[in-house]
Amino acid sequence: MFFYDPLYMLISIVGLILVFIPQMLIKSVYSKFAKVRVTNNMTGADVAKSILQRAEINDVDVVPTTGALSDHYDPTKKVIRLSEDIFYGNSVSSFGIAAHEVGHAMQDNQGYLPMKIRAGIFPAVQTGQMLGPILLMAGLGLRAFMGMGEFTTLIALTGIILYASAVLFHIVTLPVEFDASMRAVKVLSGGGYLVDKREIAGAQQVLAAAALTYVAAALYALIELLYWVWIFFGRRQD
Repeated sequence: MFFYDPLYMLISIVGLILVFIPQMLIKSVYSKFAKVRVTNNMTGADVAKSILQRAEINDVDVVPTTGALSDHYDPTKKVIRLSEDIFYGNSVSSFGIAAHEVGHAMQDNQGYLPMKIRAGIFPAVQTGQMLGPILLMAGLGLRAFMGMGEFTTLIALTGIILYASAVLFHIVTLPVEFDASMRAVKVLSGGGYLVDKREIAGAQQVLAAAALTYVAAALYALIELLYWVWIFFGRRQD
């Protein structure tokens, strides 16, 4: 049975590596440039508020939150939450991450299509990522051991569809994150927040390392989905 499939074990190991390496990279790059102070005296919160003001976005608040690298934009409450090191920090990392989160607020304000798609499928993702593989394994298992026919096939197919929604979420997330980072670099350099070429290059490195975590998550999810599809169609022929 696929529960003990060596291929699935290999995929799981590859997945752990895909997740672990980018996480270590972003922590390393973030720590490096968190020590590099910016030539002006602004904090990450100051930068975020200033960019919002320049973009004439007046309905978004910037607040501190707990946890390392917990920075995010909440479109439902119109709030940019910055971890305390970013909110109060005066570093290349602080500026880069703060501007990136403002980039998401700008996307929301302008009706950026990939962001709309991601928000639209998010409810299905919450269910699909957890329930999808369970339904798939249950459907195939019942079919193999109890011979319950097309009903179990339907259960398994439902699991694949649910998990596919989670994979779609990861894929749609990529342009959302890349675009926010491009906006961040553009506004930081063009707006005079970062004037030294080394500071701008440092911000680009921080955001590139962060982007790799999303690429890795999407790749792992896609590989796992392809595995389940292969198992599903292979089992139907058994």
